[in-house]
Amino acid sequence: MKANSFLIALLPTALAIPLPTPNEGATSLSESQRLQSITDELMFGLELPDFTARREANDPPQLDWYSDGCTRAPSNPLGFPFQRACERHDFGYQNYRIQGRFTKAAKAQIDLRFKEDLYYQCELGRAVGICKKLARLYYRASGRHGGKDAAKRRELDELL
Repeated sequence: MKANSFLIALLPTALAIPLPTPNEGATSLSESQRLQSITDELMFGLELPDFTARREANDPPQLDWYSDGCTRAPSNPLGFPFQRACERHDFGYQNYRIQGRFTKAAKAQIDLRFKEDLYYQCELGRAVGICKKLARLYYRASGRHGGKDAAKRRELDELL
């Protein structure tokens, strides 16, 4: 009897505690999925000038837009404009890491997009052949030296 009285006395307190709604967890999950989708579109669905416009507008602000240019290499070697390609490459690595999707397969896709962006930049200027040879060196260097923390898919699954 005393136990029932005690439970009845606690009832108003228990009822005052807000219960999570079924959509609360789904909202954060859908936001995460939305940002992943936007990241993919920015990486693989837009031409480099369109990506650059979004980057300059910091759109959307929830993504990581920081870039150190072409890291330890010149950003505009011999006057070839590689800076923008390096910025998108940094964007891909950083946001895939943050989103927990930086696998070896994702790294390979990001690196390939980097090569395409470098070639795109070469087409804008002079000495296209020389520019593309230099672009291949940058692409190979990113494959060998960049993103060494990329996980195998199975390793990533084990972490999650």
